Amino acid sequence: MHDPRVFFAAERTLLAWVRTGLTIMAFGFVVARFGLFLRLLAIQDAKSAAYAGYHHLSNGVGIALVLVGTACMILGAIQHQSYVSTLPAADVPRSHDPRYPIALALFLAALGLALAAYLVL
Repeated sequence: MHDPRVFFAAERTLLAWVRTGLTIMAFGFVVARFGLFLRLLAIQDAKSAAYAGYHHLSNGVGIALVLVGTACMILGAIQHQSYVSTLPAADVPRSHDPRYPIALALFLAALGLALAAYLVL
């Protein structure tokens, strides 16, 4: 007896990885932009020149978090693909193509790489 719920559970797991990756990427973007805010504070107030050094640290940590979120989505897609390939064909519903969630994860990971490149510049 075949059970399509196994496939749907695997899809939910992939989407949880994607959601986690997007959250980490968003947090990384906020951290990187917070460094810009610190730099603007340093420019406005000459006495707070100590904030200027934190801009590079904040930007670096933010970029690292964006890359970690991107890796999270890529690894989730790889794990999902390897698991779905072990399922019998009868467990994958005919109305669902297992390539679409993987394509979504990889597309979002590519956007994450573009965001990291933007933050580097």
